[in-house]
Amino acid sequence: MNKFNYRSIYAPFFKQFVANKKRLGYLSLRSEWIFLEFDKFFINNNITTIGITRQQVDQWRATRVNDAPSTICTKYSILSQFCKYMCKVGYDCYIPRIPANPSGNSFTPHIFSNQEMTDIFHACDNMRLYDRHMSTILFIVPVIIRLLYATGLRISEALALKNKDVDFNRRCLSIIKSKNGQERIAPMSDTLEEVLKQYLQYRDRMPIPFINDTNGYFFVSPSGTNCRQGTVYTWFRKALVISGIHHTGDHQGPRVHDFRHTFAVHSLVQMIKSGLDLYYSLPLLSTFLGHKSLGATDKYVRFTTEMYPDLLKDQKGIGTYVFPKSHNLVHDGNN
Repeated sequence: MNKFNYRSIYAPFFKQFVANKKRLGYLSLRSEWIFLEFDKFFINNNITTIGITRQQVDQWRATRVNDAPSTICTKYSILSQFCKYMCKVGYDCYIPRIPANPSGNSFTPHIFSNQEMTDIFHACDNMRLYDRHMSTILFIVPVIIRLLYATGLRISEALALKNKDVDFNRRCLSIIKSKNGQERIAPMSDTLEEVLKQYLQYRDRMPIPFINDTNGYFFVSPSGTNCRQGTVYTWFRKALVISGIHHTGDHQGPRVHDFRHTFAVHSLVQMIKSGLDLYYSLPLLSTFLGHKSLGATDKYVRFTTEMYPDLLKDQKGIGTYVFPKSHNLVHDGNN
């Protein structure tokens, strides 16, 4: 027996909404359970006319006296998405604002602007050593920063690349050691290919045994050891200072990981500007980033809307109304 047997006037719309989310790659079980609650509310209150009103939302909210603030926030988010969907398919509905979640993580990653990225590249290209350090990775810094921005790789994935993972013939990078355990391929642009080949010209001059071994690390220090994340972060901090970009500290960023978020937002902007609907853009981005589901990717729609408020206003696809919108931009460092 189907445990999600909706019986209210909104039953077919609940099913259609859930089906849309599943087609987009969402795990929609939470939405299905929440819809059961709304379904029961509409039945108990003898609601027979389609069109959710503010009065009905307030009436439902008054019944949820035992729900935690985080639970209320989640339910409002689902209801808001559903009301937007109903408006899209032709039924006027009140779209409730999502209340603040006091227990939520309100951290927002730093999305670098195009000018900031240009300044960072320039800073990395012009940093110099004033004494000799045989183990320095300074000559790698301009390359690794460009790689992170051009591909959206996590720093751990970039530093784990082996020589065999960088395929200039197929012009792609093979990501084997992914955080989610999912292997994927990252295409290599013309400019990234040029940068990586230039790096190899310098790297291969170093007298390091087996530096070209297929199982050797692609990024190595002059001492022959593979690069460490902490060392990259140290040089990144220096590049921020030179670029005049304020660093808050205390895990508030900007961080090296924010290049991944910047790549995602800038990529989404470019796809939308080229005419792609969110319905098609987001699954592509999700696959490229190696996310397990679109639930880990849809926050970039919120970041993009925040930075480019006019960009999404002309989106016509039904998928636009399935993505959640929150006033609290929540960041998950695992993504």
